[in-house]
Amino acid sequence: MLISDSIPLLWLCYVALSLVVLGTGYLAIRWLPRLPKFIITGVVAGLVWMPAGFTLTRLEGDSSYNGLAPAIVVASVAFLQHDGEAVRNALAFLLLGAGIGAALGAMLWVWLRRRDAVANDAAGDSEDPVGAVQDRREPVIR
Repeated sequence: MLISDSIPLLWLCYVALSLVVLGTGYLAIRWLPRLPKFIITGVVAGLVWMPAGFTLTRLEGDSSYNGLAPAIVVASVAFLQHDGEAVRNALAFLLLGAGIGAALGAMLWVWLRRRDAVANDAAGDSEDPVGAVQDRREPVIR
């Protein structure tokens, strides 16, 4: 059950909060042109959503705990614990996520640009284009 297990609930909360961060961040940079806006949002999404593996040693016994967490969290905790190897691994995943996010943002921009161009071409082929200036009729009071 989702409520009884804390890990899925933690991931669900993380995804919900990251969507809020991405949405508000996208709206905050609305003054930018579409390409930089998509690339910046893609980079942030890649940084936030890229998972990375981690290993924690347990205080009791000789075993350790292995799991997945967002790479930004793994890098932050590893930095605070002065674990250079874990920081390097997490930073590699962060760079990979940022690159994938930027590429997806650029691909989205290209796709939307082509879709808009096709829509404009289709509108230009018709006899009465959507954006055509028409004669304005003034209201008449009788």
